[in-house]
Amino acid sequence: MNKLFFTGRAAAAPELNTYGDTKVARFRLIRNDYAGKDENGERREKQVTIPFTAFGGMAETLAKNVMTGDQLVIEAKISNNNFTDGEGKERYDYNFEVVAFDYGAPGAEKRKKLAEG
Repeated sequence: MNKLFFTGRAAAAPELNTYGDTKVARFRLIRNDYAGKDENGERREKQVTIPFTAFGGMAETLAKNVMTGDQLVIEAKISNNNFTDGEGKERYDYNFEVVAFDYGAPGAEKRKKLAEG
């Protein structure tokens, strides 16, 4: 299995759903990646959004505790998410499945909530 590590900030609070007996949380991390230099030699960055899915107790923990802007360090594995669409066409997709995570710095929303007590 490949181990993939990501650091970024939550684009929004994770969305928690239940399918059968399984809890599933979906969320996206935003990070800035190097995008070369501009005409003045200054560093340029581009914003990248990465989708993740978590299952079971980890899904519940993320949905309960993560707010928009919170920094997360994610260990994930990549899995296929292939499907047939409504028109009968095969669609090929991927999914980053959360294996483990750590909390980083809280985002502005959480800092405000903590300051209010």
